[in-house]
Amino acid sequence: MRKKGIAGQAALNVVFLLLVVFAVAPFLLLVSSSLTEEATLMQNGYSFFPRKFSAESYVYLFQSSNKIVRAYGVTIFVTFVGTVTSLVVTTLFAYPLSRKEYPLRNVLAFIVFFSMLFNGGLVPTYLMWTQTFHIKDTIWALIIPGHIMNAFYVIMIRSYITSNIPDELVEAARMDGASEFRCLLRIIIPLSKPMMATMALMIGLGYWNDWLNSLYYITDHKYFSIQAVLNTIITNIQFLQSNTAQVGDSSIIAKLPSVGIRMAIAVVGIVPILAIYPFFQKYFVKGIVVGGVKG
Repeated sequence: MRKKGIAGQAALNVVFLLLVVFAVAPFLLLVSSSLTEEATLMQNGYSFFPRKFSAESYVYLFQSSNKIVRAYGVTIFVTFVGTVTSLVVTTLFAYPLSRKEYPLRNVLAFIVFFSMLFNGGLVPTYLMWTQTFHIKDTIWALIIPGHIMNAFYVIMIRSYITSNIPDELVEAARMDGASEFRCLLRIIIPLSKPMMATMALMIGLGYWNDWLNSLYYITDHKYFSIQAVLNTIITNIQFLQSNTAQVGDSSIIAKLPSVGIRMAIAVVGIVPILAIYPFFQKYFVKGIVVGGVKG
């Protein structure tokens, strides 16, 4: 029995080791390709080890360093403020849904589910945000539309509260004179740290990777997020390469790192997320699994 247990554990270790390799290998290939000379990439394709090392993609990318640095600042601000605001709004909406005695619970639940199935469409949404709320070319255009509250996150937090926090704790606090807000602040939130951390990570990823709000609502370059700037760089390179005759100097266009720049852009966009992920990892699996058990 002991030998079978050791063999089973060894097999499990091998399986997980393979999963780690499959997860890490694409990122290593990405970094290696971004540090490979453009001509080598075009001739030989991608490789885990650069056959001819070159940092020209990063040099080209950071030639407009002021735009990159400012875009990073905008994205960090939007991600932080948006994540905190969205988490507060989502929690305040999810808490009443978790209370069975709340009279409007079913009405609010219907609104949440309805919003998951139907929406007003892009044109009405755009007109509402730009003509009614006038958020075009403001920092709020990157924070509010599409991210400030997500029905899926509301359901996840509600499910976590109902399945992991006993109603007796809230009832005992009420008997001691605690208000609903105090119950939420002193009981629900401290006991929901795994789910809160998980939601913070997912919401933050949404803000960090978003470029559609910049595309729809932002024309002033000082409000461009890092994703919007990187997307603009790719678009400019593609335009120059497809209009060589109009540009004139084809030798300069030929030297533009079209493939390597895409890899470098992916690296620049993902590194900050990789840096903060380990701090949330211990909460992530627990929050997702437990929050999704009960509806």
